[in-house]
Amino acid sequence: MATGSDIQDVSMEEQLERKRRPLDTFIVGSLFIAGAISIAITLGILWELGSESLLFFTDEVVSIGSFFTSTEWSPQAGSFGIWPLILGTLLITFIALLVAVPVGLSAAIYLSEYASARVRNFFKPVLEILVGIPTVVFGFFALTFMTPLLRSIFGSTVGFFNVLSAGMVVGLLIVPLISSLAEDAMAAVPNSLRQASYGLGASRLETSLRVVVPAALSGIAAGIVVAMSRAVGETMVVTLAAGASPRNFSLGEDSLFGYILSPFEGAQTMTGYIAITASGDISYDTIDYNSIFAIGLTLFLMTLGLNSLSRRIVKRFRQEYE
Repeated sequence: MATGSDIQDVSMEEQLERKRRPLDTFIVGSLFIAGAISIAITLGILWELGSESLLFFTDEVVSIGSFFTSTEWSPQAGSFGIWPLILGTLLITFIALLVAVPVGLSAAIYLSEYASARVRNFFKPVLEILVGIPTVVFGFFALTFMTPLLRSIFGSTVGFFNVLSAGMVVGLLIVPLISSLAEDAMAAVPNSLRQASYGLGASRLETSLRVVVPAALSGIAAGIVVAMSRAVGETMVVTLAAGASPRNFSLGEDSLFGYILSPFEGAQTMTGYIAITASGDISYDTIDYNSIFAIGLTLFLMTLGLNSLSRRIVKRFRQEYE
């Protein structure tokens, strides 16, 4: 038996349906089409990567087992182990996060808790200008400024191409992502929590670090994961500054920190290999041509995993306030 509130809700929905204007229907339809197009494009990319990768893995020269377990990437010698490229990608991403997380969070805390509205409205757009600078400019900055600076500090142990300079510049590149998303998350924290902290005698720094940052943890963590995805997918900086030779290694024979994980040596990333190989003179349906799709599919799955992790973090640590 329907209650009075149910009848009132139904009548209200019917009134809203009757009052819907043609413009509302057009807007709703346009939003649906935009969402459907984005999903279709993603599925199309996945289909293209999957179909071309299948040609790579079905080649008699390639072994799926060695692709995911071998530590040597040398297409000329018939060795297709993905781990040297993954190693270069992860090293640069790790160094980038070491640079970007402290700088980005510090900037976000200052803009959210210390800066006046006038200062915030000036510095936040200026900080976000870094996103609009072409990444090739960052690449040449790493090559012509950061690398000579590191060589003047650490000497000749730093190679002309090295992952340290590339990682540091990629870190500068993703600072605006972390700072902007973290500042938005901290700005959403209710002022009542700040006032309660001040009422208990906490300083502004203690309130920022012990109240505001924990309350905005989900947004901050999501921003860091998004910035990590951006660092993993960076192309031009790592292509110009990190080198074009994969860091092949042998576990148990090569030194772990002297060579395998050394930040002073050059390394090729997954995106760097794709960029260099695709821009070269390669024929269609060759093993080299198909390999870029296999690496692209691996990179796609890595980025998808990071985005899924970001959603889980937001869902796990999200706090809602009235």
